[in-house]
Amino acid sequence: MNKVFIVEDDAVIARAVAAHLTTWQMQVQCAGNFEKITEEVEDFQPDIIIMDIKLPYYNGFYWCAEIRKTSKVPIVFLSSADDNMNIVMAMNMGGDDFIAKPFDLQVLTAKLQAVLRRSYGSKLTSHSIECGEVVLNLNDTSVAVCGEKIDLTKNEFLILKTLMEKQGKVVSREEIMERLWGNDEFVDDNTLTVNITRIRKKLEAAGVDDFITTKRGLGYLVGV
Repeated sequence: MNKVFIVEDDAVIARAVAAHLTTWQMQVQCAGNFEKITEEVEDFQPDIIIMDIKLPYYNGFYWCAEIRKTSKVPIVFLSSADDNMNIVMAMNMGGDDFIAKPFDLQVLTAKLQAVLRRSYGSKLTSHSIECGEVVLNLNDTSVAVCGEKIDLTKNEFLILKTLMEKQGKVVSREEIMERLWGNDEFVDDNTLTVNITRIRKKLEAAGVDDFITTKRGLGYLVGV
């Protein structure tokens, strides 16, 4: 599942793009603080970024240059400012493609997939996440411990996936519940606790103790 970070201050456009890409099995996050784009990119670790040019505080060219100081993640500019000067500037600042508004969502998806193929090639065929002896299979929503397959419920899989994608970092309960809410299921605080307990028991039964660490008042952590 490719991770897409959307830097677009028009909430209607951002939501429409996010909803469409989600149907293509992409994990999407929209920028929340337009003063801290590089921090959000570092935290989310996207496979590709969609970047508008006209943004609050600093424009997309500025953020592209800042991201390029530490990352080669592909950046696709998405803007109504589609004159030749802006297109040339976008490419010179480190952009990988330019899509003019208004745009067709299917065309946008095709271009993103093309940039991903060019940038990562065979690396895109990875269908698992590993953390120590625990391997999460993204194809059949199961987890394996030393080759022993353990079936997970949909919510258990999403919780474990969220934690393992950010292994070594604390993930808040709110962030996990947001991921589950995106699955259109009602999830309250108690439901999350119950699911975390079930995951722990399944892993312990396979011989893995203390895989998920509780950081009181902060959230959960795996990979330490």
